[in-house]
Amino acid sequence: MGGQPAAPPAIAVAKAPHSEDGPPIPQEGMRASTQRGYLQPPEAHPCLAPGDGSAPLSPRVSLKKMKSLRQSLKEHGLLDRYLKQHPYNLATKYFPSDTSAEPLQNYMDNEYYGTISIGTPGQEFTVIFDTGSSNLWVPSVYCSSMACSNHNRFNPAESSTYVGTNESVDIVYGTGSMTGVLGYDTVTVASIEVVNQIFGLTETEPGDFFYYSPFDGILGLAFPSIASSGATPVFDNMMSEGLVAKDLFSVYLSRDGQSGSFVLFGAIDPYYTTNGISWIPLSAETYWQITMDSVSIGGETAACPSGCQAIVDTGTSLLAVPSTALNNILSVLGAGSNGEVSCSAVSSLPDIVFNINGEAFPVPASAYVIQVSIPLGRGLGGLRGSPAAGNHCPPCLRSQSEGTCILGLQGMNLPSQSGELWILGDVFIREYYVIFNRANNMVGLSPLS
Repeated sequence: MGGQPAAPPAIAVAKAPHSEDGPPIPQEGMRASTQRGYLQPPEAHPCLAPGDGSAPLSPRVSLKKMKSLRQSLKEHGLLDRYLKQHPYNLATKYFPSDTSAEPLQNYMDNEYYGTISIGTPGQEFTVIFDTGSSNLWVPSVYCSSMACSNHNRFNPAESSTYVGTNESVDIVYGTGSMTGVLGYDTVTVASIEVVNQIFGLTETEPGDFFYYSPFDGILGLAFPSIASSGATPVFDNMMSEGLVAKDLFSVYLSRDGQSGSFVLFGAIDPYYTTNGISWIPLSAETYWQITMDSVSIGGETAACPSGCQAIVDTGTSLLAVPSTALNNILSVLGAGSNGEVSCSAVSSLPDIVFNINGEAFPVPASAYVIQVSIPLGRGLGGLRGSPAAGNHCPPCLRSQSEGTCILGLQGMNLPSQSGELWILGDVFIREYYVIFNRANNMVGLSPLS
């Protein structure tokens, strides 16, 4: 399985009535792409809108695949120092110690970024579209930290529609925190203008590491229930103001260096659903959380034997696995204690199969084995000891000349009361066109051929 080539602007899927609990119900003159699939008008060209044959599908944000913060820190010789000062545990993103926390070190490995604008006239920012958080924040002119100096900074004085508040916000960042204020202004995402959108304007950013960050801020796409400071998420305002045709958005992430990644608001692009859509009900309206039946490798259950929870998260690069489950998966795949495998063995490694809602969703070795070159002698990017340790970072690789690759899995320590939780990050999402359906509280997955 792999990514699918980018499509030109695709058809606007006709709006169909929904059942109370599931996907759209077919109407006369419409057909489902498969028995489990979404609807599209008959004879519709897969890349054009019905009507004049030229209208774009719906507002979409093109995502650029760029160098990650980890790669930039590595190139500037700062990664080892960063890892010592900022112990890494992805679980803090989902179980923060402070309800207003947004741990920024969780975005070190993201490579997909899009552009939005804030204010009148618009001021542009590069952001991560993150289904694992709910707030929007960007740097501001109030920030004098070095980390802000080479990023786009929002200037309220240059926007005629900005409304300030006296409410502050703290954003947890490793051993320190970012502080800022909340304000309201017009946020433009693709061609959608959301008026009076609340967002965070950062005032301080500790340390110099985020000087090298390729993104300016974060646009969260999860539920209001996890938003810091009670802020209404951007997509919730899009829905309440009737700015999207359907209460859903969809995501396509390209493989390797391919272009064409996007977030599409209010529609499903049928170019990417030719293999049908499987609809999975949410188990919680916080993150995009679903119930997994099990995880199997080679036809045998390898993890999650009695069911577990999983979050589909565009803001996490790898597959985050409970520490106990990770050890077993490494053993089954014949990987080393740090997840090392021989690059020459990749073609013979089995799929990791996520069994969800009675269906199998495989991720092949070509997707979960990561090949990244770094200079000899730099080791595994600060990975010390077993990846099951809660403070390890997502892995970086030795030079490929050594014949070493590594699994795109990372261990995650969770509070015991939370149970077993998996994060299906970009390694998983690149294999599927993913639909985040707020109308029915479902996730739709369509395999990419």
